[in-house]
Amino acid sequence: MAHRLNIGIAAALAVFLITAAAAIWLTHADPSGAAGTANPANSNSTRADSGNGPPSEASPRSGASRIKPKIRQKLIPFGIKRKHEMARYSKRHYGKREWRLKQHLQIVEHYAVSGSVGQIFNTFAPDHPDSELGELPNTCAHFAIAPGGRIYQLVGLGIRCRHVVGLNYLSIGIEHVGYSDHDVLSREKQMKGSLKLTKWLRCRYDIDVKDVIGHNESLSSRYHREKVESLKNQTHGDFRHSSMNKYRRQLREAGQCPSRR
Repeated sequence: MAHRLNIGIAAALAVFLITAAAAIWLTHADPSGAAGTANPANSNSTRADSGNGPPSEASPRSGASRIKPKIRQKLIPFGIKRKHEMARYSKRHYGKREWRLKQHLQIVEHYAVSGSVGQIFNTFAPDHPDSELGELPNTCAHFAIAPGGRIYQLVGLGIRCRHVVGLNYLSIGIEHVGYSDHDVLSREKQMKGSLKLTKWLRCRYDIDVKDVIGHNESLSSRYHREKVESLKNQTHGDFRHSSMNKYRRQLREAGQCPSRR
């Protein structure tokens, strides 16, 4: 009996060690590979994307954390399948297969032609070909700003989003509830939330005010890159140059970035 018990204990210990080793391997496996994350269908985490912690905490630069606004998490599904689609999109449009957002060089402001953050979420969450260009993955943006100024994060900052042709490989996208530039610019609370978020992001990533642009300014960006011939002049009408001049003026008035000490 004791001999059988010892065998049973040894067998249980072996199963425990094998299970623990497998769990450790899955935790550290590359999410772009075959193993993926433990729940790849719903993975939208900068921890997996860039090794920098939870979605909205990707190692802020010294000082930037002091001006971080309150950000509510409302993450769309962005699992292994969608990441592979984003990598293939990047290969077609920028020449390199990649889904990670490794450089944050511009912030692009949008209005969503929608009346609520919920509508924005419901547009981005399903992973089907977008209605305009018919490509995968579906379009998305990293943040959405409600009319009352609440800030919602939709996608981790270590993931590329399709929000502006020619600049998805290095830009952060911010959507605003509204139907026109004037809608957004005339809402005091929404602008306050937008400026707080944009200031925090630009200070965090050393982005100059001039590199905070509207979607309509995308073609004039020095970073614009597009390999698909038919899309080299493609842009949208949201946040025209005159509107962004007003936005950038208010952004400058919001103050300088805090010291890095």
